[in-house]
Amino acid sequence: MTQSELVERVLAGDRLALAALATHLLPRVRNLVRYLIRGDHDLDDISQEALLTVLRGLGTYRGQGTVESWADRVAARATFAWLKRRRVQEQRTVADWQAARIATEEGLDEYLSRRRFVLLLDQLPLDQRHALVLHHVVGLSVEEIAAETGALRETVRTRLRLGRNKLRELGGGL
Repeated sequence: MTQSELVERVLAGDRLALAALATHLLPRVRNLVRYLIRGDHDLDDISQEALLTVLRGLGTYRGQGTVESWADRVAARATFAWLKRRRVQEQRTVADWQAARIATEEGLDEYLSRRRFVLLLDQLPLDQRHALVLHHVVGLSVEEIAAETGALRETVRTRLRLGRNKLRELGGGL
């Protein structure tokens, strides 16, 4: 069954299709959210809210492009909205012990590589971090990032350049 057929079944009220789609999208949404935030403190809450936003918004999916790409954008917007609401309460946190459980599920090498990258991202200012993740992970163009974040194109380009330079300094190159 194709992704668009699965979406159609979900919209028709098929609960098994909903469970299958949620199971398919959750790891992707969770990873994207983790790339966009600092620390793991609120990761599960934001991921859950972002996934619910994606699933509730399925009626707006027009079938242009993959459902994963569409879900990435919706999840990124939901994450930004959550960060905006909770900006005052944002805390920088070191990875917790639950991450060790995830390492066994993902494979240690892949996990350590992602973890190292996330720790490097934690050292960037949020505007540079968001620009880099949206560009290199989600695959948005500079113009699309400008539209998503409300920044000027030149500002986005500057954030990307500064973020890449900082990652190179830290040894993480991009």
